[in-house]
Amino acid sequence: MQHNLCVYNTLSRTKQPFRPLHEGRVGMYVCGPTVYGDAHLGHARPAITFDILFRYLSHLGYKVRYVRNITDVGHLEHDADEGEDKIAKKARLEQLEPMEVVQHYLNRYHHDMEALNVLPPSIEPHASGHIIEQIEYIKRIIDAGYAYVSEGSVYFDVEKYNHDHQYGKLSGRNIDDLYSSTRNLDGQSEKRNPLDFALWKKAAPEHIMHWPSPWSEGFPGWHLECSTMGTKYLGETFDIHGGGMDLMFPHHECEIAQSVAAQGHEAVRYWMHNNMITINGKKMGKSYNNFITLEQFFNGTHPKLEQPFAPMVIRFFILQAQYRSTVDFSNDALRASEKALEKMTDIYRRLENLKPADQSSLQLPDFAAQAYEAMDDDLNTPMVIATLFEAGKIINQASDGAASLAEEDIATLRRLFDTFLIDILGIRIEAKGADKGTAAYEGAVDLLMDIRKNAKDAKDWTTSDLIRDRLANLGFDVKDTKNGVEWKLL
Repeated sequence: MQHNLCVYNTLSRTKQPFRPLHEGRVGMYVCGPTVYGDAHLGHARPAITFDILFRYLSHLGYKVRYVRNITDVGHLEHDADEGEDKIAKKARLEQLEPMEVVQHYLNRYHHDMEALNVLPPSIEPHASGHIIEQIEYIKRIIDAGYAYVSEGSVYFDVEKYNHDHQYGKLSGRNIDDLYSSTRNLDGQSEKRNPLDFALWKKAAPEHIMHWPSPWSEGFPGWHLECSTMGTKYLGETFDIHGGGMDLMFPHHECEIAQSVAAQGHEAVRYWMHNNMITINGKKMGKSYNNFITLEQFFNGTHPKLEQPFAPMVIRFFILQAQYRSTVDFSNDALRASEKALEKMTDIYRRLENLKPADQSSLQLPDFAAQAYEAMDDDLNTPMVIATLFEAGKIINQASDGAASLAEEDIATLRRLFDTFLIDILGIRIEAKGADKGTAAYEGAVDLLMDIRKNAKDAKDWTTSDLIRDRLANLGFDVKDTKNGVEWKLL
């Protein structure tokens, strides 16, 4: 089957056919977390978005090198160039080594990602592990004439760069408008212009994370790490750079300027950005103090939550919207996703239990072609989910005895669901009682179903009805179908 994957390139503001630089291979870089606190729902969206892209490119046969960085130095508290390092501040407050803070929250981040069924990247480099490479990258920018040293710090000369190239092309910003909106900051006098950003910062005496450099004992600027590590692991030109829309300016804008200054050309061919998750129309994030951590979603402990929501519900909730659209959090929206996922899970289980007929009573549409068309259209996961629900209608008809499906058609439907629901969308189908009991609990209910079946076979309707009614009083839905009995806990 011919696939024509098109993705929205933020730089060109158009959907473009995806054509990798090297045939059969894709280099993809995604901005990972700054690990100074627990991951929240806003972190889940880019992780899941680019997990889908990773899964789909791999499914199409590409060998993907997926790099997702860890920011563990240089991301400052108040501004990209001023304030206290976020991880250093956490370490100081908790009387820990900075790398203890990093490891603690990185372990928790990995645990949350595993719960969401997000595949690990090919490489997960740390900014603190690439100080030498960042120093060398700065030297290249200085040698090209686009950076200067001031009081031990090194700044990128935005005005000079803009004169020779264009600063603001990714976010569509004009440098004159940026000047008029730039506020004065402490330490601004070190810079020639307020828009200049730090490549290297001289460390204050109390700063606990610093390294030697030709300019001072200090640390790299936040924007520098991605340019450096992207080049190191993917080459001076690579296919995809992704991240949240909030990173477009200034972070990704500065990355473009750095790569052009150091290399003489841009590094990234396709820029891709997921939109935000909001609460009451406002971006969810630590800076707004309105975030809900993933662990709080999983156990339902946040005051804004009316109940816990399982990891797969969170994943399904995010995938029900196209990645470039805004998603607004609400308990009602999550409960709707929970019910939709339950329906999808029931469809999948019914498909697994379908018994083939000699011939099909209806002709299957080409659901796989519809799902591929949706994925090729800039990862349109809502349309993939809609296609699976359409296929589910036929599965439910066959399970209820209103239609029949031959073995070949059942196999086609199983390939459809295994390919798109499991492999590409990454939905993990839990055991029937996994989130409400143990495997032993599920086995006990199945045993009751067997006893009930034996009673029905013996025409012992009293026992059969008693088991069904007592289970219904306990909250179970028991349904007899031509393929056997089905149960679930409501």
